[in-house]
Amino acid sequence: MWVITVFINKDDIKMYEFETEKEAREAYRHIRGYKLLTEMVTLEPSPALVTI
Repeated sequence: MWVITVFINKDDIKMYEFETEKEAREAYRHIRGYKLLTEMVTLEPSPALVTI
């Protein structure tokens, strides 16, 4: 998942989520203001690492 975080002012932050990098980069070009493009990565624990 890709996320664009836009800082409009000190009290207003908007976040947009995208499934692909291509979608996110296209939207990034059209969004005005201070913005960050981030790839969100989630890791699932390996069964061998989980202890009960």
